[in-house]
Amino acid sequence: MTTTKNSKNYAVIAFVLLFCTLSAFGQSVNNFPGKIWNKVSNPIELGFSKEKVAAAQEFSKTLKTSAVTIIVNGVILYEWGDVDSLFLTHSMRKSALSALYGKYVENGTINIDKTMLELGIDDEPALSEQEKTATIRDCLKARSGVFHTAEAENDAMHNLKPPKDMFKPGEFWLYNNWDFNVLGTIFENLTGKKIFQAFKEDIADPIQMERFEIENGMSFKTGRSVHEAYMFVINAHDLARFGLLMLRNGKWNEKQIIPADWVKESTTYFSDATIYRGDGYGYMWWVAKDKNKLPHLPNVRLKEGAYSARGYGGHFLIVIPEYDMVFVHRVNTFIPGNSVSNSDIGKLLNMILEAKL
Repeated sequence: MTTTKNSKNYAVIAFVLLFCTLSAFGQSVNNFPGKIWNKVSNPIELGFSKEKVAAAQEFSKTLKTSAVTIIVNGVILYEWGDVDSLFLTHSMRKSALSALYGKYVENGTINIDKTMLELGIDDEPALSEQEKTATIRDCLKARSGVFHTAEAENDAMHNLKPPKDMFKPGEFWLYNNWDFNVLGTIFENLTGKKIFQAFKEDIADPIQMERFEIENGMSFKTGRSVHEAYMFVINAHDLARFGLLMLRNGKWNEKQIIPADWVKESTTYFSDATIYRGDGYGYMWWVAKDKNKLPHLPNVRLKEGAYSARGYGGHFLIVIPEYDMVFVHRVNTFIPGNSVSNSDIGKLLNMILEAKL
């Protein structure tokens, strides 16, 4: 049997590509960045078409996208835009606080089944007796049944709230900034640490975030509630580190930063989020759910196991275990009117996933 020169060349090329892909995937669980991210020279090294990923970048240029970072197997597959610039987290702040809770729940500092009454939590005007039976766990699930006005809450969010005491704690899911803000108050009261101090000490420093400082955090209130809203600025690279930490079940190199059980529990589907145009919700994480009325994002199919932190204007941190991927999308929302729709972000992500060979 004879073999042509071209067929030999094709066989060699195919073998090299297969070897590179298998090597990268085989070592994925051991890949973590040091002080700076490792980046492949060509997406094909991780089994993705460079041309198709570049096409996704071109599509993003038609949007108000400011930065995209795509992590596969613990290294940068591809990125573009202002990946080092600090942008607001908006509601991604909530997923960060959820992650912070894990350590203190595990060591007993926080008992998530304690009620607002037991914790001495109230508001102005005062909570009802029924509202005070809400637990920390109810708040983490956005099921407190407390429909008080809240900081960082717009009229559309507030107008979705039922009348006071209409639902008991645990009965009704609603994306509720009162729940998320009071969790900040409770965290600081029980740990004795400010949220941003804890985030730096417990997460940012251990995973070597490049730019996060305590000064990047801010808290504010305007009189809608006694419980402050909290927010911080962060860049795409550091968000990607946080996403990789979650993807690796809270472990960074050989150190367990967030308890693995907490990562699993907090990203478990507990509630149908259709009322808020979502698919599922865990403990302040949006959670993909098969056969739900709505997808995790329009225009892309993400299987159960994927979850995301998301913020106003098109800020997304999406963890996709199926692809061993972290996807970060940022928008410069310091500029009024800048935003990218969930529909367009879904289309962009779908183009990236379809680039897999």
